[in-house]
Amino acid sequence: MAEQDKPNLADEFKRLESSPEGLTGSTASNRLKQYGPNALEEKKTSKLVQLLLTFWGPIPWLIEIAAILSAIIEHWADFTIILFMLVLNSGIEFVQSSKAADALAALKSSMALKARVKRDGKWADIPATDIVPGDIINLENGDIIPADCILESGPYLAVDQAALTGESLPVDKQVGDVAYSGSIIKQGTMQALVTATGGNTFFGNTAKLVQSAGNISHFQKSVLGIGKFLILGTALLAALIIVKQLYLQQSILDIIELVLVLVIASIPVAMPAVLSVTMALGALTLSKKKAIVSHLQAIEELAGVNVLCSDKTGTLTKNELTLGEPVLFDAASEKELVVMAALASSTIEKDVIDHLIVSKAERGILELYKQNTFTPFDPVSKRTEAGVSGPRGAFKVIKGAPQVVIDLCANAPEEKAAASKAVHEFAAKGLRALGIAKTNEQHELRLLGILSLYDPPRDDSKAVIEETQNAGITVKMVTGDDVAIGREIAGQLGLGTSLESASQVFSENKDMDNLPANIREEIVNADGFARVFPEHKYGIVKALQQSGDYVAMTGDGVNDAPALKQADVGIAVSGATDAARSAADLILTLPGLSVITDAVIEARKIFARMISYVDYRVAMTINLMVFVSASVLLLEEVPLTAIMIVMLALLDDIPIITIAYDNTEAAPAPMEWQLGNMLRTATVLGLISVVENFILMMAARHWLDVPAAELQSVMFLQLVVAGHLLLFVCRHDHWFWQAPRPSAKLLMAIITTQLLAVVICRSGFLVPAISWELIGIVWAQAILWMFVLNVARKLCR
Repeated sequence: MAEQDKPNLADEFKRLESSPEGLTGSTASNRLKQYGPNALEEKKTSKLVQLLLTFWGPIPWLIEIAAILSAIIEHWADFTIILFMLVLNSGIEFVQSSKAADALAALKSSMALKARVKRDGKWADIPATDIVPGDIINLENGDIIPADCILESGPYLAVDQAALTGESLPVDKQVGDVAYSGSIIKQGTMQALVTATGGNTFFGNTAKLVQSAGNISHFQKSVLGIGKFLILGTALLAALIIVKQLYLQQSILDIIELVLVLVIASIPVAMPAVLSVTMALGALTLSKKKAIVSHLQAIEELAGVNVLCSDKTGTLTKNELTLGEPVLFDAASEKELVVMAALASSTIEKDVIDHLIVSKAERGILELYKQNTFTPFDPVSKRTEAGVSGPRGAFKVIKGAPQVVIDLCANAPEEKAAASKAVHEFAAKGLRALGIAKTNEQHELRLLGILSLYDPPRDDSKAVIEETQNAGITVKMVTGDDVAIGREIAGQLGLGTSLESASQVFSENKDMDNLPANIREEIVNADGFARVFPEHKYGIVKALQQSGDYVAMTGDGVNDAPALKQADVGIAVSGATDAARSAADLILTLPGLSVITDAVIEARKIFARMISYVDYRVAMTINLMVFVSASVLLLEEVPLTAIMIVMLALLDDIPIITIAYDNTEAAPAPMEWQLGNMLRTATVLGLISVVENFILMMAARHWLDVPAAELQSVMFLQLVVAGHLLLFVCRHDHWFWQAPRPSAKLLMAIITTQLLAVVICRSGFLVPAISWELIGIVWAQAILWMFVLNVARKLCR
């Protein structure tokens, strides 16, 4: 981890008015009132408020206006159906509402519960929430550090900061070093001065970022844009109708009835529900591929992702130490070197390096020796030491920092120089080195060799990265480790090795929401980032988004939670902390990244279905609202009754839910809501459909002499038939008869709906009955118009 400026211990004691004896009980009590509990603040939105917010927005407004108008003129059947659709849409949206509180709850659960504190000169166990700045606390093996602190006394600590900083190895700390709240002590015992608690800690800052992170999804923006477009259109046409009817001195109730028909015609009533169901069924498919979707809107966001920010440790790598290629000197073989290193290791303490070396040593050879004495590692000597007896007598073996071990050995100067060169080469590759030495018969310490340690890439990472890049997605590594380690792993995985140190990039920029243009450009151009703090990850994601990118972020630790929540798609990998999973949109249940490529392909298919439906639904809505308005304004007649329009909405939309099962193809590149192009295409298709309607209506009236009542039934059937045939035109960018062809479920739903509409119009149920001849004419001309509409759509795309 990139260390911040090391504070002066004496200055901190003075600033906090404390001493190694700790605080008095009364002082601690006063400070608890001043600073508040050592806990994270949590902002909650009541469930009632969340529910009420689902009734606010352009499409809900249109539905609510229609319900009010139908109640005013006492059209209770219309009112009931409209109200049902309003409640249905709100219910779906409420169920899928934000889970930010869950992320904060998970962060809180990660904090220490108890702490050992010196008060009034005596040690006592108190709740961690009662700790205040200035307290002296005791830290020992296995503890979760309860607050930010400076180590004040004691030999040393080995601290696991992976969940906070992303570092793959425990960090050795000694007096004067800073330790962060939420870290886990792996080895050692020390006392520390508390410098910050609650929301003021490094951990608390992460929680604040989770609270502030997040943005409106592109799905929400697009639905909002479609709603505004339809509201403006409805308002304009309604105003024209009202002016016309007032000029003709029509009654207020008659005007309200006309406006009601227009408003109902203007509402894509089931659009939110159909899109949500499409995403929900897609989420079910993804769950079978071992990717759990926690926020449905993440599916369409995933389809548009063009940058993947990937955490290194535990995501691209295995998060487990492995022995690399050693450099041998006096050791006869690698096997001997590892056995000697194991003899200088502890089999009792839970040190990850010792555990690895002992597990790799050949058991049969190791059992020939006996460890008589053992001196554990400490930050002063920087080595372990053991007295050993074996088949050839007793000897001493040491393991530790390579330069320390090399300096203690009696090898020739050229061998020492070669060893130092090997250590530098390991460091350049980002590998950790250990020197191993033992005494000979003359009791001289001889260098046996240099062991290298590293966290290897996952077996599938390189292939998955290649697949991801082939899908049009740029992969950027983001790690808390040093630049050298990041570059080495990036090179092995086929990623760009131009990594930037985030600590340097953000050195003079603390406001992550308002980064200057040159910093944003540097972030966009970098292949990845090392020495990254949590606020840096958040800033990286934010800068990429401000540059127009759709960003996915993978992670597994507490440190990743703010960036996961801010990203367009936050991906918690297998084994992630509760905080990371709660902040994420997509949770992987299998190790590695192989699931992501499958999820991207599936998301693009789901998104293609959503685009097809929106094209169709907006075109149909424009068709209906313009046709109704033009009929009233130009012909002074209403072509459809309100109940016909409500029935039309049900017959059109309910079967179309099966579009979620439709066959489609995944785009080879990221997809996005091109709202302007979509509305332009839908408007063209809608207006051509209006022309189609008027030609049929004029032909039926003037050439076939169809009575006015039956003409409404003809137009009702025309809109049902032509609507579903328009869906076949909108399904993909090819000709409607080309593959991928409709799924069996979609086809059967449409056929069933068409037969039902024919039965309604032929039998006269709720509408005037019409002849088989008229039904045939409606079908024939609708099929012919499919070719015109298909040509128009291809020209617009």
